[in-house]
Amino acid sequence: MRDWIAELGLEPHAEGGYFRRIYTSAHTLPLPRGPRPAATSIHYLLTQDQPLGRLHRNRSDILHFLLDGGPLEYATLAPDGTLGRVRLGTDDSRFLLVPGGHWKASRLVDGAEHGLVAEVVTPGFDYADHEFATEADLRGFPDATDVLRPFLPS
Repeated sequence: MRDWIAELGLEPHAEGGYFRRIYTSAHTLPLPRGPRPAATSIHYLLTQDQPLGRLHRNRSDILHFLLDGGPLEYATLAPDGTLGRVRLGTDDSRFLLVPGGHWKASRLVDGAEHGLVAEVVTPGFDYADHEFATEADLRGFPDATDVLRPFLPS
């Protein structure tokens, strides 16, 4: 396996795995919660030593593109309680859109050694628009709780 961490200059991510921001648009959008770049992008890597991305949500839409490795499983929870599960890297599926306001988590599956993803966030990412899930956030979604609980902090 290539040493993506060194090659791309990745750092540990609070969600799990490793990342580095690779793009921030010079154009900003005036939003009620403050100005945001029109778009931002990161490289995001899960490895065998960091195989899980914690359950979180953002206010912005996030496009995910599997660049190398996999498969990766994404579990999502829509505001209406609809649970989604998508595997990137199987059946030629290499793209996933997670709309703003949806919870999402990710993990390596099927013995994958790593999964390198490019993410594009629009409007651009800001930590003020991000939150990690807690057990309390899953109340009211009994069909999703068992699937999503492993993605919560222990």
